[in-house]
Amino acid sequence: MSNISRNMPILAIALIVSGSGAAPAQRRPAPASPPVAVAAPPYAAVADLVLRSPVIVDAAIRTTEKLKGPEAAGAPQGYVRLYVQADVQALVRGTDPVPSRIGYILDVLPDSRGKIEKLNKRRVLLYARPVPRLGGQIQLTGPDSQRNWTPALDSLSRQIAKDALAADAPPIVTGIGNAFHVPGSLPGEGETQVFLTTRDGRPVSISILRRPGQAPQWAVALSEIVDEAAAPPARDTLLWYRLACALPAQLPTGATEKMSSGDASAAVEDYRFVLSSLGPCNRN
Repeated sequence: MSNISRNMPILAIALIVSGSGAAPAQRRPAPASPPVAVAAPPYAAVADLVLRSPVIVDAAIRTTEKLKGPEAAGAPQGYVRLYVQADVQALVRGTDPVPSRIGYILDVLPDSRGKIEKLNKRRVLLYARPVPRLGGQIQLTGPDSQRNWTPALDSLSRQIAKDALAADAPPIVTGIGNAFHVPGSLPGEGETQVFLTTRDGRPVSISILRRPGQAPQWAVALSEIVDEAAAPPARDTLLWYRLACALPAQLPTGATEKMSSGDASAAVEDYRFVLSSLGPCNRN
């Protein structure tokens, strides 16, 4: 019987995977190995990790043990399920303290020779959720939620977590409500406003202004009143992420159905301009 089987029943292993587990013993933290040189993922990829993970831990992997039989049930086909124990270096995000030693389940893909990469002493960032009633265990929030620690990834994760908790954090955009276009008195002049829907009902609107002989300008407002000083969001910020990763690829027909065909065409073109200015939501 494996060490983990002696120390932790099969039922406890299943509970860790589904959101519960048993706390490991407390020991002296193991020294972390030097970080592996890996570039930080794009902003949107990190934001996805941070925003779905109420707990983020900077940790050094101490031990890994391959799970077999019923203990490994539920692992994706071709993957190996490991039980990992890690020594906490720092709590990056979380409302409650975590113990110096934590345990979690990790699914890894062997290489072409069937070998598993050695993880012991690897410094990692763990994007997770707590396991109710078992503070020594965490549950990773996705298959990509263990990342090699780098200064850039650590810094970006902390910044996104801070921005998400700020009092003026932008709301989660869920779609487009309606839009309208007002043509100007000169050819090529006009203004389009697009009103967005949000999870908590807070107002968000986008305005696009066109003047003859000038490049179009656009801005986003987070209140009922459009501030004349409003501007497009800076790239790789939380507001940029809320827009670039949530807005649909096209202006919905329902948003323009009350416009004339000319005004609707102008609104569609202006919306397309906004998406082009935002750029793609790169999650790779």
